[in-house]
Amino acid sequence: MLLATPTNLQKAVKHLVEHDAVLRPVIARAGLCTLKPHREYYRALGDAIIGQQLSVKAAASIKRRFRELFGGNFPSPEAILEKSPENLRAVGFSRAKAVYIRDLAQHIIDGKVRFDKLDEQSNEEVIATLTDVKGIGEWTAHMFLLFCMGRLDVLPTGDLGVRSGIRKLYGFEDLPTPVQITELAANNHWHPYESVASWYIWHSLDNAPA
Repeated sequence: MLLATPTNLQKAVKHLVEHDAVLRPVIARAGLCTLKPHREYYRALGDAIIGQQLSVKAAASIKRRFRELFGGNFPSPEAILEKSPENLRAVGFSRAKAVYIRDLAQHIIDGKVRFDKLDEQSNEEVIATLTDVKGIGEWTAHMFLLFCMGRLDVLPTGDLGVRSGIRKLYGFEDLPTPVQITELAANNHWHPYESVASWYIWHSLDNAPA
């Protein structure tokens, strides 16, 4: 399983430059992809739930108040379940997000989400595990695989930035569908570096991901 290490990112660049003439100038301008995995899996998923459909500023405010509710730290699953949905709504959660964050906590406590096992699972297995949690969809699971776990073979076909970038770079009249994106990736031999190709597509929109 290929992960985002400096050596693998160099190999990815070499592969994409050789196989995709459209990405070649984007890569030349952007330099080496900066994907860097981390192990803060639980916090990343919690923050993803909190930040859904919010501006960066609004999400940051709610995340700060959420931590303050627990003494300034990101709370354990047990601590979250000790708070009522009303407690969570008081710091800015919507009714739905209060349900979602509590469902994540319950899944962890019940052993349905085990962060010590995710690294052993395939992409499909990770997606199935995470999307069983209320409020976590395929897009969030793709971002988790890509930015948290550092998997290099993730193709986020539902991401608006990827779709917009592909439309601009490859001359699609409309936003490409997931099927069209999958076909484009195959035709341009992105595998096994779909994550890196996606990173450069984001970068082409002057919206470089973290």
